[in-house]
Amino acid sequence: MSSLGLFNFSQKVNYKNEILSGLTVAMTMMPESLSFAILAGFPPLVGLYAAFIMGLVTAILGGRPGLISGGAGATAVVLIALMKSHGLEYVFAAVALAGVIQIVVGLFKLGKFIRLVPQPVMYGFVNGLAVIIFMAQLEQFKTVVNGQTTWLSGIPLYIMAGLVALTVGIVLLLPKLTKAVPPSLVAIIVVFAIVLGFGIHTKTVKDIAAVSGGFPPFHIPAVPFGLGTFQIIFPYALIMAGVGLTEGLLTLNLVDEITATKGNGSRECVAQGTANILNGFFFGMGGCPMIAQTLVNLTAGARARLSGIVAALTILLIILFGAPIIERVPMAALTGVMIMVAIGTFEWASFRIINKMPKQDVFVGILVAAVTIWLHNLALAVLIGVIVSALVFAWESAKRIRARKYTDDDGARNYEIYGPLFFGSVTAFNEKFDVAGDPQKVVVDFKDSRVSDMSAIEALNKLTERYHKAGKTLHLKHLSPDCRQLLENAGAVIDVNILEDPDYRVATDKRK
Repeated sequence: MSSLGLFNFSQKVNYKNEILSGLTVAMTMMPESLSFAILAGFPPLVGLYAAFIMGLVTAILGGRPGLISGGAGATAVVLIALMKSHGLEYVFAAVALAGVIQIVVGLFKLGKFIRLVPQPVMYGFVNGLAVIIFMAQLEQFKTVVNGQTTWLSGIPLYIMAGLVALTVGIVLLLPKLTKAVPPSLVAIIVVFAIVLGFGIHTKTVKDIAAVSGGFPPFHIPAVPFGLGTFQIIFPYALIMAGVGLTEGLLTLNLVDEITATKGNGSRECVAQGTANILNGFFFGMGGCPMIAQTLVNLTAGARARLSGIVAALTILLIILFGAPIIERVPMAALTGVMIMVAIGTFEWASFRIINKMPKQDVFVGILVAAVTIWLHNLALAVLIGVIVSALVFAWESAKRIRARKYTDDDGARNYEIYGPLFFGSVTAFNEKFDVAGDPQKVVVDFKDSRVSDMSAIEALNKLTERYHKAGKTLHLKHLSPDCRQLLENAGAVIDVNILEDPDYRVATDKRK
């Protein structure tokens, strides 16, 4: 069990916890969604509308309870170039199209391919994400002076550090006294009260952006409807859909591990797509599941869909009515909560088992974490990790092919093959045979092997040609049904036949 397994999910659903968890999630999601919107060049409210729409729709329709979606940075970053080149209307069109793609993926159950993500990639993904969450909080220790961003110093630094430390202390110590309320929410309220009560001057939510506005307006993207527009937005929509689904399904798997329950990946894909389509028509920047907020939700005691609904509705109420209060919440409180989320996200267990893991798995985990931290692109990091893991697996499998040689009573040379024959092992396979020194009859036994791909078929074809030119006969013995079918399907491009024998099935060169 991962370090995240320390959270207890055996207790029954507590609706008080659901409501308090939702309030905590809303407090941590708002500044993050605002920051991502500003980073991408969108109006701040576009980020908050995305947090509301994504949160509400996926909480109701999503693949599992406890998963929190909102205006995520990973999907916002994808759209920065489109925003700069064509403007906000094209962004809304791309978000809606990304939603359509995600629904198609869900309906055809393509999300199941997330199973191909190995555990070392998950370790690297989660650890890299934890570092990103932590590093992002350091930005709150900076300020802008005369147009230049500099680190806080003197009294402002001490105040910020002290309030963050107080928040962390409350989150750590309160559960030892009581578990009746989420410690993160208590920490936010206590720090908020201290700042207001003593008139402490420190950075607040308002320093990021104003959060006041109206209900998300219905809005058809003002773009030309035609092939030209489709060609512009499709690449962005495809990448956004892929990034959102990758992060979403990885987050779903992570919650599955934490809660020891099983979510529905296809349903989550459809829910994401539905939410993104609504984003495109209701002035939102789109998004996907957010691991940090999901962990805030789970650690605060959420078990059902209610917490996500409460979080989304809280954000809407804040936009409509509560902005003057929320804009005064100290960023130090939210920073402390997110620092604790980063600590809880990190897979500390990966350090304990690092000496027991194969070296290639350690390398993959470190690589994924490094790419995640360097590029801030979780989907690309996971893709690189999966590719490297597949190559490592192919290399290790290629080294497993062996051949046992002996001459039977009829004078035929037998080669018993062990290990898979595929593109990675064909070179070693060919080196096993002594065409010049073998007798007239040669039998290759695949009882403990299998022909896996076109490279293997071509290797068999070339081997039969080598023996044919030497005037010798080659038999392929004990091919499995799928291997024989593979050879039959390739009959138009290679010169190997499959024959039925009363005692066993063999394949032999047609030209013998």
